[in-house]
Amino acid sequence: MAPVPISTLNVGHIDDVQELRKTKPKTIPQRFVRDMTERPTLDDTALSSPQSDLPVIDFSKLSKGNKEEVLSELCKLAIACEEWGFFQVINHEIDLNLLESIENMSREFFMQPLEEKQKYPMAPGTVQGYGQAFVFSEDQKLDWCNMFALGIEPHYVRNPNLWPKKPARLSETIEEYSEGIRKLCQYLLEYIALGLGLKGDAFEKVFGAAVQAIRMNYYPPCSRPDLVLGLSPHSDGSALTVLQQAKGSPVGLQILKNSTWVPVQPIPNALVINIGDTLEVLTNGKYRSVEHRAVAHEEQDRLSIVTFYAPSYEVELGPMQEFFDENHPCKYRRYNHGEYSKHYVTNKLQGKKTLDFAKIQVENTN
Repeated sequence: MAPVPISTLNVGHIDDVQELRKTKPKTIPQRFVRDMTERPTLDDTALSSPQSDLPVIDFSKLSKGNKEEVLSELCKLAIACEEWGFFQVINHEIDLNLLESIENMSREFFMQPLEEKQKYPMAPGTVQGYGQAFVFSEDQKLDWCNMFALGIEPHYVRNPNLWPKKPARLSETIEEYSEGIRKLCQYLLEYIALGLGLKGDAFEKVFGAAVQAIRMNYYPPCSRPDLVLGLSPHSDGSALTVLQQAKGSPVGLQILKNSTWVPVQPIPNALVINIGDTLEVLTNGKYRSVEHRAVAHEEQDRLSIVTFYAPSYEVELGPMQEFFDENHPCKYRRYNHGEYSKHYVTNKLQGKKTLDFAKIQVENTN
């Protein structure tokens, strides 16, 4: 996937938020201060909300349950996908020691001196390495977040120079963790297909050699969390996204439901799953990708580990024939997924705007 030529981008100086926090703990540079309309309000950062009961799916009932349990859980999964676009998965069969290892190693990576992390720079217009992604101009507002991201599968998407030498076992742990998450995504897509009345392998057949990437997000405490955003509102370009929030982290993820930002209270050892743009297109809008964002916390840091699972860059995508007819017109055109991915990573995060790329008729968002 071709990145934007670095020479064409003038992104200005990007402060490292961890260093800012160390050296000027009370200072919020103007580039991080959001416009009034974007700032989180006190209501937005409340720990709970009457709407924040995100659906919980018991994976073990899908994989090992009796017929009645499987059907009941498939129904719950279908409702979660259609009404929320987000759900938490418990009993996901990924070794909890592995979750703890990736968490500890990720934290250790971010706690290294800046010089060590800067050995793996994220070049402007790319989304692998250490730094801030989706920054394309010097007047663009920045997120209160440091990121470290790697392409995982297929192997040609990897940049070996960006795989870290320290901590010593981080790369090995990422490999093992990613393998477990990949299997989970494959199973979830099978169950999502069955819940839609499709054959279990329907998505697998469309996807080809699925693309997978991992990103660690570190959000330092911020003296004025009411002025900044940890991560700008966006939907994901993936088919599925899997989020692991580090133990002890404050609530930071919020999803947009009924025009309200709803905080997601994570369940210990559960994984948060969300529907990406790709599934919205394939289901012709029956399942929609949902805007989400992250907020900062005044006293506590937050760490999350995110996996993106998407079709091969070579495949052509569009609504599956089961989801459009005379009464349900086709909302999205057919397109090459590699082109869409390129479009996604070369535009700043801006709600669901990226999906306009695929829409047959761009909706009026005013």
